[in-house]
Amino acid sequence: MDHWLGIDASTQSVSALLVDEKGAIIAKDSVNFGSDLPDYKAPQGFLESSTPGEVHADPLMWLDALDLCLSRIVAAGVDFSNVRGISGAGQQHGTVYLNEKWPNCLLQLDSEKSLADRIKPALSRSTSPIWMDVSTEMECSEISKALGGDIEVCNRSGSVPIERFSGPQIRKFFKEDSSAYKETFRIHLVSSFLASILAGKDGPIDYGDGAGMNLLNLADLGWDAELCDATAPDLVEKLPPCTASQTILGTISPYFEKKYGFPSTAKIVAFTGDNPSSLIGMGAGSPGKIVISLGTSDTFFAAMPSVRTDPNGFGHVFGNPFGGFMSLICFRNGSLAREKVKEQLGVDWSAFDEEGLEKTPSGNDGNGMIPFFGPEITPRGDFQEPILFGSKEFKQNPSQEQLVRACLEGQFMNMRVQTKWLGVESEVILLTGGASENNGIAQTLADIMGTAVDRLGTSSSVAIGATLRAAEAINQSSTRMQQSLCSPISGSRRQPRNETRNAYNLLSKAFKAALQGQKSPLPPKSSEE
Repeated sequence: MDHWLGIDASTQSVSALLVDEKGAIIAKDSVNFGSDLPDYKAPQGFLESSTPGEVHADPLMWLDALDLCLSRIVAAGVDFSNVRGISGAGQQHGTVYLNEKWPNCLLQLDSEKSLADRIKPALSRSTSPIWMDVSTEMECSEISKALGGDIEVCNRSGSVPIERFSGPQIRKFFKEDSSAYKETFRIHLVSSFLASILAGKDGPIDYGDGAGMNLLNLADLGWDAELCDATAPDLVEKLPPCTASQTILGTISPYFEKKYGFPSTAKIVAFTGDNPSSLIGMGAGSPGKIVISLGTSDTFFAAMPSVRTDPNGFGHVFGNPFGGFMSLICFRNGSLAREKVKEQLGVDWSAFDEEGLEKTPSGNDGNGMIPFFGPEITPRGDFQEPILFGSKEFKQNPSQEQLVRACLEGQFMNMRVQTKWLGVESEVILLTGGASENNGIAQTLADIMGTAVDRLGTSSSVAIGATLRAAEAINQSSTRMQQSLCSPISGSRRQPRNETRNAYNLLSKAFKAALQGQKSPLPPKSSEE
């Protein structure tokens, strides 16, 4: 039976998931950077820095973690000899800088030595800025000015200039250390760096992850010459070529064959970013399904039938690994806002469940909240506290029950308003994250969005997406695997209730009017996570 290996190189760990062609999990392991590799002094996956906003990691740590993860699986008695294909994903936006020794180092990997030892001489920069780095506000402004404004950058690349994105980070490196930049032969993303290691040759950057760089032109799926010129000199020559996510890079490096027992015929499929891989791993790779994750920040993922960009510049467009494009829209005031309401009112989570919400009518009699307890990025505004709108009595003396409902309805109404630009018709919303288990929250989301909601029990969605992509790329349908790995929790569906439609249409108008009345200054663009 064919086996498929998925690798997830996240902020805090490197994980591997081995599945068979039926979607049964054969083995999995995860190496935590802090506890398993303490010598790197990166307990949370990144290095301490005295420079405000600067967040880097050691790329050699990712290589040691990959070695350790695979060796643990083998030590547990797992046989890799049936692996037909491998793909993976890396934390988006992180960049790795390599000198002219890089191609030869890949060819000369030695199973008697570690990956880190063999690749270290090829680094032209010892550390890698990762997605948490927001120290490039000036560079974003410079790129924006060169192209004629944020929206022009967004129209070309899918996002306005973002501090954590690769382009501004590359520009900062060029400005601060031009000699090291000049010596840089290749600039990889975390994903393409690891894919190159596994293939034993310099590999491309896929459209999914490449679109998170402020450098890829979505119209022609090539590096945008003007964006690259505005970023750093000779940048196009230093970047790998762009490619579709289903590209097969070749067969596995002899290093992994000799050290871990992979067959020499195992194929390496282009790696992508963690967010695009997660879209596939949640079973939403085709238009018609939306994924909403309720976490510290709430995120909205959807496959797009055609490319379009957010006219306000709040949302992001990446390549969809199964073809076409996908959106990612982040709402910073997610679970933190719900927890703030809970704590300030002194209630428990039962107030957010169906029994608690039934104490107030859907739509809250036209009373609502703009539920931002701090700066928000969708819409972008320097909010400091929530804003109430509606009746005078509500604004002056709201009840606990009204505030709980207003918070939830405000969050999901904002999501409804801010995602209209996508033009996506959804058959079902796939809900995940800690708050998704709450029936009241799930039902409120279904009613406001007017779409059925299924709860996902999927864990390890990034690695699952990698296994599915590997199978699809190597001419084997992943449908059976998806049914096993991506199925919603049985009996969890919540249908929108017709009787709530008018109330939420009216609340939508009131919410938009209240939001338009705010004149908050824009804060710096920051994390999507």
